[in-house]
Amino acid sequence: MPIIKIDNKDYDSDSLSTEAKQQLQMLFITEQEINRLQAQLAIAQTARISYANALKSALPVGDTIKFS
Repeated sequence: MPIIKIDNKDYDSDSLSTEAKQQLQMLFITEQEINRLQAQLAIAQTARISYANALKSALPVGDTIKFS
């Protein structure tokens, strides 16, 4: 009987309707997907910084690059 809190109100998850349980399950799945995508974005941003730094190193001294 896990208790969940929604809008500062406690609910016994076992007593929720079937529809509410399905929506809760989808909410958990969606949260997991958001976390996975945020991790992927962090990886991509780190790679972008690394590639930009490698490019700067490959440019002749004094040249600059700007990303928008």
